[in-house]
Amino acid sequence: MSIATTTATPELKAQLKTTWMAGEYDHFSRFMEQDARVFYEQLDIPAGSQFLDVACGSGQLALWAARDGVNVTGVDIAPNLVERAQSRADAEGLKARFLEGDAEDLPFEDASFDVVTSVIGAMFAPRPDLVARELLRVCSPGGTIAMANWTAEGFVGQMFKTFAKFIAPSGMPSPLLWGNERVVRERLGYGVSNLQITRRTWKLSYPFPPAGVVEFFRQYYGPTNRAFMALSEENAGTLRLELEELWSKHNRARKDLTFVEAEYLQVIGVRA
Repeated sequence: MSIATTTATPELKAQLKTTWMAGEYDHFSRFMEQDARVFYEQLDIPAGSQFLDVACGSGQLALWAARDGVNVTGVDIAPNLVERAQSRADAEGLKARFLEGDAEDLPFEDASFDVVTSVIGAMFAPRPDLVARELLRVCSPGGTIAMANWTAEGFVGQMFKTFAKFIAPSGMPSPLLWGNERVVRERLGYGVSNLQITRRTWKLSYPFPPAGVVEFFRQYYGPTNRAFMALSEENAGTLRLELEELWSKHNRARKDLTFVEAEYLQVIGVRA
C-alpha cells in the first residue's frame, strides 16, 4: 500500500491544521519576507500574470507579487493565516485573494495559473506525490513552477534532527526529501521541461541572541510551539538547550544578535 493511501487520515489533516494555526505565524514570517522577495525576483514574472502561492502562510511571498501588479491567489490549510494575508492585501489595496485550501487537492481548474509557487510550504504536506500532481495540474503549459525547500544538509535540516531526538516520527515522508535534487526530479520531472535546481541560502536574521531566537520559534512558529507543548518539562528544557547550542554554533553575528544562513533548494521548471 502506498504512502498516498496510508498517511492522510482526517485525524492527521486536523492535526496538521491545528499545528499551523498555533503560535502567530504572521509575526514569525515577517523575518522571512526579505529573502522571499529575493526568491520572487528570480522568477521574473510579468505584471498581469495569474500567480498561485501554495501554502502561502500570511502572504510573505504572494504580497510581493501583488505589489508588482501580478494577479495573486494564495491558499493555505490554516484559515487564520489566509484571513491575515487577505487583511494585509486589503489594507494595501492589492489585487489578491487568499483561500483556505489543501496542497494535495487544490480548489482550481486545470491550467488556471501562469506561475505556481510554494516557498517552504507544500514540502510539509503528508502526500508529496499528490502535491506534485496538483502543482503540475493547475499550471498552464509553458508556465512556471517554482519551489523553495529546506535541505537535509543545511541548518534547518540540522534543526529537524535535533527535534527528532525528542519527537516520535510522524509516519509521513520527511519534508526534507523535497530538498533532495534526485527526489524532486522524480516527483516533478515528468511534467516539466528545463528544470533548474540550485542550492541557495536563506538569511535568518534576528535582533536578539540565539536563546531569544529559540524562544521566538517556540512562541510564534506553530510546529515548534506544538512540539514543546508535547514534551515533559525535563525534555523541553533539554531540547531548548540543544537548540540554543545549534543556533549559537552557526551564528555569524555578535552576541546580542543572530544571523544564520540556512540552505534551501531553489526549484524552477517550465510546465511541459
